Amino acid sequence: MRIGLVSYQCKNRDIAFNMKQIKLAMQRSQGKTDLLCFGEAFLQGFDALCWDYETDKTVAMDLSSETISQLRSWTIQYGISLLVGYIEKDEKRLYSSCAVLSDGDIVYNYRRISKGWKEYSITDGHYCEGNETGAFHLHGKEITIALCGDLWDCPERFRTDQFLIWPVYVNYTIEEWNQGTLDDYAAQAALVADDVLMINSIDHESANHGGSFHLHNGKIIARIPFDREGILVVEI
Repeated sequence: MRIGLVSYQCKNRDIAFNMKQIKLAMQRSQGKTDLLCFGEAFLQGFDALCWDYETDKTVAMDLSSETISQLRSWTIQYGISLLVGYIEKDEKRLYSSCAVLSDGDIVYNYRRISKGWKEYSITDGHYCEGNETGAFHLHGKEITIALCGDLWDCPERFRTDQFLIWPVYVNYTIEEWNQGTLDDYAAQAALVADDVLMINSIDHESANHGGSFHLHNGKIIARIPFDREGILVVEI
């Protein structure tokens, strides 16, 4: 299975731009990858919310939205499955979620279980976390997903003898990454799986430097450099 880890720029509250980025990655990857993975909340941008529910509910989207339907159709058109982070609306509840789409279908929808995606000191009960973890199957492989802080808050819930995909949104400086933070993330990943695929988007608004990484037994064995748009293809 060929998995593309997409470290592309996304823009907050600019779904049209972010959709163009997804389509561009699919066009460039057609015939080269089986699954493309994007960072946490890539569809709307991680900082798209303002923590006023009446405003934020218009930014979030449910799985029956036209945007998700368009992504589903692209998985047929380009013959590539998608794993995309987004801000989900389910009735009156909002989540940081990750949808897996393949052959026009919704294969899996994971909701982040750690609360660090929101400004929890000022948000109300509309802003929620999921409570379920587990694996799904795609292209004959068993895959587990964790979102960003999940592997720091409760790594024991994500242990797998297969592999794990880890979309994140982390805006450390380049100096912080290079002075031990990246090694810390690799060591944390080793607590849950031998192979962890970490994807971080580029966001110029908050100087998020992006980067995609194949982490194996706590070591970085392949990567996309910081501040460079690219797709890291990993064969599992």
